[in-house]
Amino acid sequence: MSITRPEKFSGEFKVKVALEAVRGIKTTNEVGHKFGVHLTQVGLWKKELQGQPANVFVAKQGPKPSDPSANPELLYSRIGQLKINLY
Repeated sequence: MSITRPEKFSGEFKVKVALEAVRGIKTTNEVGHKFGVHLTQVGLWKKELQGQPANVFVAKQGPKPSDPSANPELLYSRIGQLKINLY
């Protein structure tokens, strides 16, 4: 089985491999062989998962809405457009 470069792995794949390693049913070497990942990389992903488990469940919901009060120019231009529409 060939080893793939780490840059080509998705986050989903990394979590899958790390969870398999955390379970402890198989050795790190066995997990690496099963997924085609170097055992050192499996160990790094395992440590990362164990160190930051709360970040795994943070949902990506797209860009956060911008706060209109943070940009006064935008507010003033919107007020101007509303005034024009009134007349």
